[in-house]
Amino acid sequence: MFDSGLLGLDIAKPGAEVIVLILSYAVESWRCKKLQEAKELVNRKTSNSTIAREEASVLAQALDVDWADLSEEIGLWIPVAIINKERHDKPEGEEEFDSEIIAGRRLPPECKVELNTDYGGDAVRWGLTHPKESAFECCMACLNQAKHAGPNDKKCNIWVYCPSETGCYSPDIYQHKHQECWLKYAEKPKRTFKDRYSESFRNAHPNAPVVVPWMSGVVSV
Repeated sequence: MFDSGLLGLDIAKPGAEVIVLILSYAVESWRCKKLQEAKELVNRKTSNSTIAREEASVLAQALDVDWADLSEEIGLWIPVAIINKERHDKPEGEEEFDSEIIAGRRLPPECKVELNTDYGGDAVRWGLTHPKESAFECCMACLNQAKHAGPNDKKCNIWVYCPSETGCYSPDIYQHKHQECWLKYAEKPKRTFKDRYSESFRNAHPNAPVVVPWMSGVVSV
């Protein structure tokens, strides 16, 4: 949490409130500038950037959909009113950012996509040797496998995809790479991780990131 005492401010005084707001706006201005730069890099609209291309999509997500969690994680507090103002002043007709950072075709409703989510289940197609260009193609592979599976075969009802160019963390012995597409089956699908890895998990697994990098979907077959 933000400690105004560190700056020698008495927030009971109106003048100090103005200073806090100025500081908050300065942070928000930096966030918006870096977010725009990352978005342009992801969409290949610029090559002149201080951000590494392979880190752009992760940074963009952290500064947009995961910003509230990230700012809490690093001990930064920004008034909710300011965050809401920035969140809702988007020009009319501009798409949500999530659709911009997911490469490939827009996922249809039947894919039931869940960002920052990992599911368990029995593998019907091993993701390490089953790369797909996009989450859309991964979902379609799951639907097609279920459609053409034999009577004694397990039908895919879970797809799990790695959208990060730097790979995706998982607490196993493998190094999971960009575009891995896991097709799984579970009688009762269950999330193994959602949104963020817990502090206790990260303490036990020092290489784990804060945010779950996978995206998944449970489909009806």
